[in-house]
Order: sequence, then C-alpha cells, then structure tokens
Amino acid sequence: MTAQISETKSATKLVITWEALPNDFHLEDDPVENTGQPLLAGALRESLEIIGFIQPQMLVASNFGLCATLNGQFIAKAPDWVYIARVNQILANRRSYTPTLEGDVPAVVMEFLSDTEDREYSVKPTYPPGKWFFYEQILQVPIYIIFEPDGGLLEFYQLENGRYQLKQPDENGRHWINEMGLFLGTWQGTKEARTGYWLRWWDEADNLLLWAVEQIEQERQRAEQERQQKERIIAYLQSQGIDPDNLPN
Repeated sequence: MTAQISETKSATKLVITWEALPNDFHLEDDPVENTGQPLLAGALRESLEIIGFIQPQMLVASNFGLCATLNGQFIAKAPDWVYIARVNQILANRRSYTPTLEGDVPAVVMEFLSDTEDREYSVKPTYPPGKWFFYEQILQVPIYIIFEPDGGLLEFYQLENGRYQLKQPDENGRHWINEMGLFLGTWQGTKEARTGYWLRWWDEADNLLLWAVEQIEQERQRAEQERQQKERIIAYLQSQGIDPDNLPN
C-alpha cells in the first residue's frame, strides 16, 4: 500500500486519504450480476471509440474498482461504467483506480439497477459506506447516473453544493454532459440479441453516435440507393434509344 498523499475533512469529520488497491483486495461487485450489464457498458464505449472520442490519457471502464480510504479503512467500489478525463499514467492492464493519487476524480459514474437490493441509493456513512455516499461525499463525482434497463428509467444526478440533485431531461429526453461534450439519453431496440432499453450518446448537433453494426447497415443502404439510381438512369437512357455502354465522351 502506498503512503497517504492527501486528506480532507468534512463537516462530519471524515478523513479521506488516497491509497492504491492492495494486491489481495477482492472487489465486492466481481463478477457482474447479469449478462445484460456488460452489454450496456460495452455499447456505451463502442460508439465513443468509433468517433475517436477516447484518448490515451482517458480512462473508460466498467465493473472497475474506484478506491479511497475513509478514516483509515480502505474502500473500493466497482461502478458499472466510469469516465475519467485524465490519468497520470497509461497502463495496459489496470485493475483499479485511486483518484488524486493516479489522476483526476471520475467525471461520470453509472450504475445499472439489478434485481437485488437498491445498493445504488445507499447513503450509509459507516464502514463499508453505501455507493451513493461513496460517490457523493468521498469521491465527489460531479455526475452520478442510475439506469433501470428493464423500464428504461434514467436518473441523472449532478453534484451541487456537495449534494446530488436530480436533473430533468431536455425536450428530447436527454441530458447534456458538459465534461464530455455529449448528450446522454435512452433508446429502445436490439443489439447483440438483447432487446430493450439502452443508454446512447448524441453529439451537440443532435446526431446519434452509431454502433458499428449501424454504420455497416447505413453503408449498405447507401450502396443500395446508388445501385437503384444507376439502374434508373440506365433504363431512362435505353428508353431514349441511347446505349448506356456507348456514351459519347
């Protein structure tokens, strides 16, 4: 374990220090609870990768340990999806991340609700603290998102004056994330044999960021439209007694 490098005290006398994950520490959310969660997390990352959003200094991960030490007791929580704008060191096989010690505080953390108890809403301050308390009071993550995949409910919380405030979506049902320069919203459809609600990204111009399979289908449709247009032109030339294979230069 590394030496303590900083500490902060809140009005409730919390002493927070930043230490690396011990080698023998077992993450509480490993493995994931159902097969849908990796698909949801992977889909969020995929569209960002396609547009070249993810840069080497960023960290975008899922079911991944975020670490802190509270009053001398080590804590690690594994959110379903996390975005960190800058890390100090680029590592190929990162198992965990300690804010301040290793780079920026996460800008966005997401949790996907499961059939178990509502741990995502837990404000329990005693050890081990609840996830809500951990993200809000210890890490102080600016944006906390809770998504219920079965019903498509998206709860968007923003840190204001040290507390999470529920924010309403815009007229399109989306939320602007200034830290990423993107909108986040829900979408209903099928991907990888999963039919239901998904979280999707839109850019500032209201363009949906596509998945790879959607880009392939878009290209297929474009090629088909070009083929049909060419056939119409050939048919018209032939109706005028013109051989399309022997046009003048």
